[in-house]
Amino acid sequence: MNEPLQTLSPATGYGDGQSLVQRNRVLRNTYWLLALSLIPTVLGAWLGVATGITRSLGGGLGLVVFLGGAFAFMYAIEKTKNSAAGVPVLLAFTFFMGLMLSRLIAMVLGFKNGSELVMTAFAGTAGVFFVMASLASVIKKDLSGMGKWLFVGALAVLIGGVINVFVGSTVGMMVISVMAIGIFSAYMLYDLKQIIDGGETNYISATLALYLDIFNVFQSLLALLGLAGGSND
Repeated sequence: MNEPLQTLSPATGYGDGQSLVQRNRVLRNTYWLLALSLIPTVLGAWLGVATGITRSLGGGLGLVVFLGGAFAFMYAIEKTKNSAAGVPVLLAFTFFMGLMLSRLIAMVLGFKNGSELVMTAFAGTAGVFFVMASLASVIKKDLSGMGKWLFVGALAVLIGGVINVFVGSTVGMMVISVMAIGIFSAYMLYDLKQIIDGGETNYISATLALYLDIFNVFQSLLALLGLAGGSND
């Protein structure tokens, strides 16, 4: 999957054909692995909700466990992405992320309309992905310049989220959630365009990037719906 692109003479058209074949293969494998990665995520979330294992992971402790585990897994994925261990490590990471998400899901399910909010967040995330995938397939402009701005935006969301863990502001959480939805929706477009344009040739790395985009959009949308639309009546 990771062999260099062919760069034969443009006059033959062969190099372009090979590049297109490889890009399509990476995109297809990414979609398949992305779909597969949702299974461990759901299992992790279900286990967390059913057992309450993450219930005590609030405040600073939860933040340390989440960030420490997430960055450790991402480092391991980067190191194994060109080997047979890459896919199992990625799937283990998605299980961990589902487990970490279970605390928020359990809180939302505590509302009378909790199930509806979870399904709305899921449908909204799927809708965002469909729109961004459609845009990525028709936009001809190179979007690689967006990367640095999106990184700054994501860093701002991360820092704001860390601060708000200790501040505990509902308004702050809503603002951060709205920002995260916008930034990671744009990141979704950027990452998909990178694959389509041949900027990302490793389908495990591509899947990781898209998974994180989807996870952050879903988590932020669910938090926003819970804060704004949760009902106990």
